[in-house]
Amino acid sequence: MEFKDYYDILGVERGAGEEDLRQAYRKLARQYHPDVSTEADAEVRMRDINEAYDVLRDPEKRAAYDNLAAGVSAGAGYRPPPGWDQGFEFSSANGGEDADFSEFFSSLFGNATRKRPRGFRARGEDHHATIEIELEDTLHGATREISLRSMKMDEHGRPRLQERKLSVKIPSGIREGQRIRLAGQGMAGYAGGAAGDLYLEVRLRPHRLYRVDGRDLTLTLPVAPWEAALGGTVTAPTPGGPVEVAIPAGSRNGGKLRLKGRGLPGKPPGDLYLELEVALPPADTPAAREAYRNLQRQAPFDPRAKLGR
Repeated sequence: MEFKDYYDILGVERGAGEEDLRQAYRKLARQYHPDVSTEADAEVRMRDINEAYDVLRDPEKRAAYDNLAAGVSAGAGYRPPPGWDQGFEFSSANGGEDADFSEFFSSLFGNATRKRPRGFRARGEDHHATIEIELEDTLHGATREISLRSMKMDEHGRPRLQERKLSVKIPSGIREGQRIRLAGQGMAGYAGGAAGDLYLEVRLRPHRLYRVDGRDLTLTLPVAPWEAALGGTVTAPTPGGPVEVAIPAGSRNGGKLRLKGRGLPGKPPGDLYLELEVALPPADTPAAREAYRNLQRQAPFDPRAKLGR
């Protein structure tokens, strides 16, 4: 029986940590998985890769393997001594119950049934993408069809760009930067393992009326000079429809009014802020210019008084 150097199979150093093992395994799995590889020995290579990863990522198996491998050369005829595995608790597949194991692996771990079999299946990687949605989608909830592009191996093992369409349910109240999870829409699993998930990070397209800050919305509300000075009631658009808003007398440009609970849906919902913008009537007719002159005479005002002389 041939001794297998699991470190050499994965291409890692003997002191490799968990992340090094995971990266090496994923890289090799993409190369030799029978679903994508055209190499004649892909199945055997993938079996050895699975075995190496299963042993080296498990602390008990790895300790037992390191102890057993001391002084043994890879490829040499080898038979493990009786009782070599005493004192080790393995999380291993029962011999022959799941995948097709090498003779070497089965001789070491084939009868290890102290824990529930774990097999060699590996979950596929999660994928991530960014989608842009309209503000109305998060205000009311929506179902949208999106197109995504990703790389996939063709029948010759070469990467190819593919496009797929997905129907996505956008929940009411989702905010900028939050993610929508589509279970099973990530990378396919290895050796029958579950597929990964797809996470869609939400971005909101700029809206013609509202600016978004978390769950709060801000609307610039133009008011006439006399509405700001004398107060009054004006109509303001909100996500739920137009409402009547009282403008306090003496309001200034940039002042804000808060409409509680009229922002994005949630628990609690956000607020809508109305930022006042005093809009000056144009002096484009003789009557309008005379009105400004009368205002100048009747209400003397120096807007730069606070600047000093």
